[in-house]
Amino acid sequence: MTDFVGRRRELKELREDIARTGLDTLSGRKAKSPRARVLLVAGRPGSGRTALAEAFVREVADDYPDGVLRVRLTTPGGETVATERAIRTLLEGLGEATPPGAAEDELSSALRAALTGRRTILLVDDAADPYQVDALLPDTPECLVVITAEGPLTGIPDVRPCTLGGLDTPSGVQMLVQRIGDTRIAVDPLAAEALVEECGGQPAALTLAGGWLAAHPKAAVADVAKQLHEMPPGTSGPLGRAFRLVYESLPQPAQRTLRLLPLAPAGIVDSHTASALAGCSVAAAQSTLEDFAGLGLVRHASDGLFLLPGCLAPLIQALLEAKERTAEVQLARARMLERTVRLLHSCRVMAETGEGEGGGEGGPRLLGPEKLEGLPRALRFPDRRAAATWLDTRLPALSAAAALAVADGGLDTLARRLVAALVRALAEHRGTAGAAPELYGLHRLVLDVAERRSLYREQAAALLNLADLDAETGRTQEALERYRAALDAGRAANDPYATGRAMESVGGAYQELADWHRAADWFGRALAQALARGERADEARLYGRLGNVHTYAGRYGDALRSWRTAAAGYRKLADVPGQAKALSEMARIQEYAGRPEESLHTCREAVELARRAGDLRLQAALQVRLADTLDRLGDPAAARLHRSAADRLLGDDPAACEIRSGSD
Repeated sequence: MTDFVGRRRELKELREDIARTGLDTLSGRKAKSPRARVLLVAGRPGSGRTALAEAFVREVADDYPDGVLRVRLTTPGGETVATERAIRTLLEGLGEATPPGAAEDELSSALRAALTGRRTILLVDDAADPYQVDALLPDTPECLVVITAEGPLTGIPDVRPCTLGGLDTPSGVQMLVQRIGDTRIAVDPLAAEALVEECGGQPAALTLAGGWLAAHPKAAVADVAKQLHEMPPGTSGPLGRAFRLVYESLPQPAQRTLRLLPLAPAGIVDSHTASALAGCSVAAAQSTLEDFAGLGLVRHASDGLFLLPGCLAPLIQALLEAKERTAEVQLARARMLERTVRLLHSCRVMAETGEGEGGGEGGPRLLGPEKLEGLPRALRFPDRRAAATWLDTRLPALSAAAALAVADGGLDTLARRLVAALVRALAEHRGTAGAAPELYGLHRLVLDVAERRSLYREQAAALLNLADLDAETGRTQEALERYRAALDAGRAANDPYATGRAMESVGGAYQELADWHRAADWFGRALAQALARGERADEARLYGRLGNVHTYAGRYGDALRSWRTAAAGYRKLADVPGQAKALSEMARIQEYAGRPEESLHTCREAVELARRAGDLRLQAALQVRLADTLDRLGDPAAARLHRSAADRLLGDDPAACEIRSGSD
C-alpha cells in the first residue's frame, strides 16, 4: 500500500527494537537458545495495526532477502484459524511439501527446519493467543516475526508491544485527503480536524467517513462531523457511528446484501457469493461490491475477491441477527452452498480438457455437452487455466465453506455434496498426491457428517480414504486402526465392497509392519469373501498378495502355489499383462528356492506373454533375470545375448539402470 500515513514514531520504535537488548538480558535472566526477534503491534480492531505492520515490513524488507511469509490467525468472523492450517500456509509459502494428516508438532518442526539458514520475515496477523503463535516461531535469530493482536501476548517472552491509539490530527486529515482530495479540506480545515476528532483518529472510522464523503461529492466535511457528533450515545464508539452513517445511506437492496456478507466463509467474497446470498444477478452483485469497496465496507483483494474487514464483521453480524429471519438466513446459506457446488462441478469439468489449455498433442478434447448441461454461462470457465486459478484463489473460502456447512448440521445433504465436489475438483486439477493435504481434511469432514447421521457406507468410505493417506505417509499404525474401523462400518452397512477393501487393506498394513502371519490371515479373509461372491479379478489379485507375503516370510512353496493360482486366474480373465507379471513372480521365487531350470522355463513363458502385452519394461526385466539365471547355469554367452536384448528394449528409459542392475 502506498497510501499509508502517520505512525512515524511507532515505525521508528519497531525498527530500533530489532537490535535492542532483550528483556531477559535486562532482567538478569539467562537467555534461552537463540530464536527470531519477535515484535508485537497491539491495537483494537480498526486501529490500523495490520496497516502499520505491513508498512514496517516494507521498510525493513531489504534486510531479509528471503522474503515475507504472511498468515492470518483469526477469520473476520472471529473464528480462530487452526494452528495446523496456519503452519501449512507458511510451509506452502516456502514451497515445502506438507504431509497429509501430519500432527501439529511434526508440522511445526518442519517449519522450523525449513526456516533454518533463511533471513525471512513472518507477518502473523490477528493472533488471538500466545499458543497459536508459539508453534510458528523460528529457532533462528536471522528471522523476524511481526505479530498483530488486540492486546499483549504474555505467553511469549521478551516481547515489547507497540500499542496503538488513534492517529494524530495531521495524519488523520491526510487520510481524508487521500479519500476525497484536498479541495473540501482546504475550504474548511477546522471541520476536517473536527471530523478526525469525531472518528477518534481511528483509521477504520476515517476510512468509512472518507468513503461516504467520496460517494457524496457535494456534501461538506462539516456536515459529516455534525452527523457523527449528533448520533445517539448508544452507538458503539467512533467506528460504530461511522459505520451507521455509511450503512443508512445505502439503498435497501444494498443494505440487505451487506447484512448477509458475514455468511461468506472466511470473510472472502466474490460476485458469485454475493449474488447467491442476496438472490440477485452476478453483475448486480459485482457492482454492489465495488460500491462497498469505495465506501470502505470491504477491501479489494485480488482476482475479483473482496475481504470483509474484521473490525466491521461484528457490526454487520449484529445487523444480520437483528433484521434477518432465521429461515431467510438458512435459505441464503443454502443458495450460496448450492452455487459453490455448481461452480466446483464446472471447475472439475474444465480439468477434463487435458493438459494445459490445448488438451495435449491432439488439441482440446471436446467436452460432452451433458457435462455442463443446464449450467448458466455465468458459471462456466473459459478454459482449464481459468478454472485452476479460481480453485487456487478460492481454496481458503471453499475449505471454510465445507467446514461451516458440516458444522451447521442443518444442511448435511448440501454439505456432503459440497465436500464431494471439492474433493473431485482438487483431484482433477492437482492429482490425488498433490491434493492430499487438502483431501485429508475434507475426508475428515465427510466422516463427521457420516458419524452424525449414522451413514455407515459413507463412514466406511471416509475411513478408507483417510487410512490410505495415512499409509502413504508412513503412519501405518494409524492407518491400521482406521482400516479396522472402516471394516466395522462396512459390516454395519452390509457393504461387501467396503468390507472386502478394508480386509485387504488391513492385510496390507500388517505386511508393511512385517507381520507376515497376520497379513496372510487378512488377505485370506478378503480372498474368502471374493471367492464366495465370484469376484474373479479380486481373487487373482489377492492370490498375488498372498504370494508376496509368503515370499517375504520365506515360505516359497506356499508362495508358488499362490502365484500359480493367480496366473491361472489372470489367464481365465484374458488379462495377459496380469498373467505375465504373475509368471514373472513365479520365476523369481523359483530362483530363490534354488530351482534355476524351472525358473528359466517360467521366465521364458513370461517373456512371451509380456511381449504379447506390449510391456517393454517387464520384458527387459525378465531378459535380465534370464541372463542372471543362465550365468548361474554356466552359460555366459546366452546370458550376454539376453542382456543385449534388455538394453535394446530399454533404450533411453530413465529407469533402465534399475532394471539393468538386476531383476530382484
